[in-house]
Amino acid sequence: MARFFITGSSDGLGSLTAQRLVAQGHQVVLHARNPERARDAASACPGAKTVLVADLSSLDEIKRLAVEANALGPYDAILHNAGVFLRSSGAQAPPGNSGSLPTTFTVNTLAPYLLTCLMGKPKRLVYVSSSMHTGGQPNVGGRGASDLAASNYSDTKLHNAMFAKAFARCWPDVGCYSVDPGWVATNMGGPSATGRIEDGVDSFVMLVLGQGQDRWTNGGYFANSREQRSSAVTDDENLQEQLLAELAKISGVKVPE
Repeated sequence: MARFFITGSSDGLGSLTAQRLVAQGHQVVLHARNPERARDAASACPGAKTVLVADLSSLDEIKRLAVEANALGPYDAILHNAGVFLRSSGAQAPPGNSGSLPTTFTVNTLAPYLLTCLMGKPKRLVYVSSSMHTGGQPNVGGRGASDLAASNYSDTKLHNAMFAKAFARCWPDVGCYSVDPGWVATNMGGPSATGRIEDGVDSFVMLVLGQGQDRWTNGGYFANSREQRSSAVTDDENLQEQLLAELAKISGVKVPE
């Protein structure tokens, strides 16, 4: 039996992945952004170990989540699935350490960075990216923290793909991967999505279980359960380092040795 932690697992891909893993006899810790969503998560996946509650648009709550999740670990894999699709000028984060940081940036980029830095190292780290990362910009390289924080959805999905490569270099003993689940009919994807949600779940399950890890590139990008090429920007090690440095400056948390 393996143990997994999945952020954003009250519905959609996160919930379906958790259900598949539990059905296979594994232990899964779920996450939801509020108590109501936690009840939804527990109802959809009654075999899960527990549901942790934290709003990932708040730095305080992200840090608390890391403490609570660590207490239930260690994990074979952590799936950074939580994400929001908002324009950069949309809703602001609620009161807390995050102040006026935009929700899209805080949830999609800063939360997985902080959880990666603050939680114990698992065997595998999986970051949910998107094909839309190819249209994103890293917003680092002397542009300043305010430009990074203003990142839109495509930018944050580029960051997620960069995380896999950056942390693979930092921690070569940890399998680090990013994954595009496709455009599927979830609350985020909407009813018009043309992809099969089962294909996204298949990719997630394959990666968290490490089914074929000996053949994968550490830092690799996956879609439809196959390793594929990500944007050339993701391979730029200088940009990777600048991204981690900017996030450390914004959050006050550096990547541990």
